[in-house]
Amino acid sequence: MNKPQIISDKNKKSLRIKNLLTKKIEANEFKKSNLVIVIGGDGFMLQTLKKNKSSKKQFYGINSGNYGFLMNIFSSKNIIKNLTKANMISISPLEMTVKNKNNKSKKSIAINEVSVLRQSRQAASLSIKQGSRQIIKNLVSDGVLVSTPAGSTAYNLSVHGPILSLNSKKLSISPISPFRPRRWKGKIVNDKSKITITNLNPVKRPISAVADNLEVRNAKSITVKTNNKIKFNLLYDKNRSLQKKIKIEQLRRETN
Repeated sequence: MNKPQIISDKNKKSLRIKNLLTKKIEANEFKKSNLVIVIGGDGFMLQTLKKNKSSKKQFYGINSGNYGFLMNIFSSKNIIKNLTKANMISISPLEMTVKNKNNKSKKSIAINEVSVLRQSRQAASLSIKQGSRQIIKNLVSDGVLVSTPAGSTAYNLSVHGPILSLNSKKLSISPISPFRPRRWKGKIVNDKSKITITNLNPVKRPISAVADNLEVRNAKSITVKTNNKIKFNLLYDKNRSLQKKIKIEQLRRETN
């Protein structure tokens, strides 16, 4: 059985943890061939998962960045124990299909959210559908985002969107600084929904579409749906599960 793969970003702290971890694995003869240990921040984890979207491996994140919501805390003393006893959750990403003003299409996946953003000083003018059903005819705003449960505590939370439980099987559609209608707070939909966002005025009010960290400019229409064919297997320490982190964020919102 082979040793786990260890990858890190180029941060000095990440490289230091990688060196320590390599020695620990050697000393303890820890072997797990289907394990990838990712050292860095949330952004590096998202990049790594996207590069390995066809992989069936398990990913254990170690935080060396700032917040590290998707990551575990590194413990030199307990790392082998934590790796051995970690719990696994499987999450599926969103699939974004963007058609630009030249009718060229581009696809990408998003683990946290798909964001549709105004591209100029002009507010965006957007139509939003769930399947064939119209959700909103004309949203004038800085944009809108579609979030997964795993991403509901990221950008979605910053725009006052709802926090979704990991097992909710829901997606959140949240407006960004809505001007008209001002009171529209968004909508929670089934994760089997196909969401279509159309730019009603692409010449005067250009928009861009962003899937986590990939941006497509001059978008004409954006389709978002869950891609259940892709499963990312993430490992978390027993006392620091992703679901527990989401519950903590819910409590923080309720008490603030």
